[in-house]
Amino acid sequence: MGRIAAVTMVRDDAFFLDIWLRHYGGLLGRENCYVVNHGRGAGVAQQAAGCNIIGIPGDPHPNFDMKRWRLLNNIVMGLRSYYDHVIVGDVDEIVITDPDCGKDLAQWISDQPTGRVLTPVGLEVIHRIDIEHDAIGDHVLGPRRHVRPAPHYSKPCIISAGTKIARGGHFTQYDKLHAPDELYLLHLKFCDIGVYAQAMDNRNAVAAATGAHFKDASIGRHWFAEMRGEDRAVFDAFITLDEQETFNTGPIRRRMYRSWKPRGDSGFWQFDRPDYAMQYLLPERFSGLV
Repeated sequence: MGRIAAVTMVRDDAFFLDIWLRHYGGLLGRENCYVVNHGRGAGVAQQAAGCNIIGIPGDPHPNFDMKRWRLLNNIVMGLRSYYDHVIVGDVDEIVITDPDCGKDLAQWISDQPTGRVLTPVGLEVIHRIDIEHDAIGDHVLGPRRHVRPAPHYSKPCIISAGTKIARGGHFTQYDKLHAPDELYLLHLKFCDIGVYAQAMDNRNAVAAATGAHFKDASIGRHWFAEMRGEDRAVFDAFITLDEQETFNTGPIRRRMYRSWKPRGDSGFWQFDRPDYAMQYLLPERFSGLV
């Protein structure tokens, strides 16, 4: 099997870190997982025992996201000297393969050529609070089966080429698009309404500690309390999304390829990221995968 590493950065996100560790630690071995412990939290260090833990200061800063991705960028490029492929992303982002391909993520990546950047189609796991009443236990997929297309999370996150990754991980300076049919990124932020509320409370506190206005900070606007909105309304809106009869993301990938272009003169490359007011019911074969 090819040498594969996974990298993330975390601060007080025990719920999502547990999922990330189960997934990547189980597939790759914890010795190949790199966890940046922002603030050197004792809980993170205990949870991630057996991983490569990089403790950094947790002082609030209005350019938090810029600093974070500068660090992750350099870690990824350094690890490329020792690994064939490096997976990088936020702790609530999980890359999977469609079970129909017959290979788990580690097996599938090991068969891929190096010198590339791979971009999975992003799917946001949503909690349908009207019909999904079971709590999330050892698995997210099963208690949660509904997803919505999330082009913002179709991230170039499997790296085996020398390139620069943009803040947020949304773009790279690699000029070809590789978006394989069987590859997905699951964004878990909305997978449970209770977990969402707690995570947003934590993020609002981090943003408030910087003393900055959202217009003046390199932090996602959703981290600021004044941009949060009503939690219940967010989840009620998922109910109204048009449910598709079949799970077919082919048209989404084709649109990614058709719209592939330079991102101005930044050196980065991008595809269009439209809003899709629809949802899918994941086929049963995905249950238990995460």
